[in-house]
This record gives sequence, structure tokens and C-alpha cells, in this order.
Amino acid sequence: MANWNENQGTRQAFGSVPRAGGEIDGATYDEGLRSYMLSIYNYMASAVLLTGIVAIVAAFTGVTSAIVSSPLGIVVALAPLAFILAMSFGLHKMSYTTLQVVFWAFAAVMGLSVSWIFLVYTGPSIAVTFFATAGAFAGLSLWGYTTKKDISGWGSFLIMGVIGLIIASVVNIFLQSEAMAFVISGIGVLVFAGLTAYDTQRLKNQYQYLVGTDFMGKAVIMGATSLYLDFVNMFMFLLQFLGSRE
Repeated sequence: MANWNENQGTRQAFGSVPRAGGEIDGATYDEGLRSYMLSIYNYMASAVLLTGIVAIVAAFTGVTSAIVSSPLGIVVALAPLAFILAMSFGLHKMSYTTLQVVFWAFAAVMGLSVSWIFLVYTGPSIAVTFFATAGAFAGLSLWGYTTKKDISGWGSFLIMGVIGLIIASVVNIFLQSEAMAFVISGIGVLVFAGLTAYDTQRLKNQYQYLVGTDFMGKAVIMGATSLYLDFVNMFMFLLQFLGSRE
């Protein structure tokens, strides 16, 4: 873990922001913050692109059909979770380069995991849902970045929402209720919309503790992972409403 301890012997000038090893003026801080957030968005957008490419290639080359009809389907479905756990619990043991490799591998495996949508929904409806999600994500993330309102209190509520969604989804595997699936999708869209704004503000606020530390590079990747998951999950839930079945 990066050392967040500030040098208490250093007097902070008016308008400056504390960082590891000294001070930084407001203009430099703002420039660094923009660069930090841009790096996160670049990683996140690149990961979404990679996921999309892998999903399309897998679906239209028959790989997805082969996976779905074999026991390998369960492995592929659970693989993204394994990557998330590895990144979370192995974060401080991994080098920056290793974390990058795991991040890109995660995005590729996620592409395999969601490629089934091309077998169920029409291409145009998938495209419409994607662009609707992109627009909603951009607006929510922009609001989370610019709002003066402290939304850190949303965290616990939203995490409980995610846990509830997982439990409800597992239960509905056995119930096969269309009404329950509709409700789950609606709640899912709202939860991950909230998480998009929440995570954006959280990442913006944590920058002040990262300036001047060696943890910055890893924080960018983990921040991109958070926003990537928000985007993909919001897309998948929204697809239940906007998607037209084959």
C-alpha cells in the first residue's frame, strides 16, 4: 500500500495541495488531476473496445456457440470474477506491468463471457443499447466529477444493491420468472448508474493521496477497472430493455 502519511513538518501554503514529499500549487494539481482521470478513461475505453472486438469475433466465428454448448461455458462465465479477485487481492504483490497484463486479459475474457448476446439479440439493438449506455455513462461520470455534492455516502447503499442483485439473479436462475428478471434489470441499471457517478467522484478525490507516490500507475488501472465494470454492467442490464431478440 502506498504511504499516505503527509510530512507534518511541512507548512502548507494557501491554495496548495499536500502530497507525498511536499506541496503542489493549485494549477499543477489540476493539471495532474486531469491527466490522471484521462489516463483512467483511456484505459477504460480501450478495455471496452477490446471486449467488444473479442465478443464480436467469438460470436461470428462459432467460438461462442462451441463454448455455450460445452462445460467450458461455466468456466468462461466465472473467469472474469477470478480476474477481479486476483487483481484485488494480489494488487500489492503484482508489479505494474503484471497488473497491466492481467487487466487486458480480464477485458479479453470478459469479451468471451458476454459474446452470447450476439446469439440472442439483433446487432442493431445491441448497437443502440451500447450508444445509449455510452451517453448515459458520459453524463453520469461528468456529473460525478463536477458536482460539489458529497456522494460518498452512496457507497454502502450501492454495494448492498449489487449484493442484492447477485442474490436475486441466482434465485431467478431457478425461478425463471420474466417479471423478476425485468425488476432485476431495472434495479441493475439504477445501481450501476449510481456507481458510475460515485466511482468517478471517489477516483477524483483519491488523487490527492496518490500525488508523488509510486502507487499512481496501479491506481489508474484499478480505477479504470471500476468504471469499466460500471459501464459493462449498466449495458448488460439496459440490454434487457432495449434489446430485440433474434
